[in-house]
Amino acid sequence: MGLVKLKGKVWKVGDDVDTDLIIAARYLNRSEGDFLAAHCLEVLLPNLTAKVQPGDILVAGKNFGCGSSREHAPVAIKYAGFSCLIAESYARIFYRNAINIGLPVIVAPEAARVIKEGALLEVDPGTGIIQDLTNRRTYQGEAFPAFMVEILSAGGAIPYVREKVKHDV
Repeated sequence: MGLVKLKGKVWKVGDDVDTDLIIAARYLNRSEGDFLAAHCLEVLLPNLTAKVQPGDILVAGKNFGCGSSREHAPVAIKYAGFSCLIAESYARIFYRNAINIGLPVIVAPEAARVIKEGALLEVDPGTGIIQDLTNRRTYQGEAFPAFMVEILSAGGAIPYVREKVKHDV
């Protein structure tokens, strides 16, 4: 099973966006996706959930998701409507937490630096190819290893393991 191509409008944030900026600590007493989405990036992108369309794409600079290892951060982003993230680099734990909940996070330094807010992108998370349909440019991000494609295709680590157990029993 492969990953489908994703298409959406770009929302852009800068370098060193930590997990507290993604979802503030005062909201961590709840874990419902819709609740977290309502507060996603609220300092950097006020009223985001009223503006983002399902499938939109978040583009960031260096070290996205640094800070504490809260799983709430990628959940908030996914439930806010973003289909994937593109960044120059990610904090390791954020990267794995995102994969584990089925949110593609693509490392593409050139694309992250050059792509403008509001551009329309088509992203193939399976190959890492990013097409800027607004400016007619193509970028190559890092492709996922086969095991990560399987996890993402299943919708995250828990659905992946459930499927594996069901077939192996």
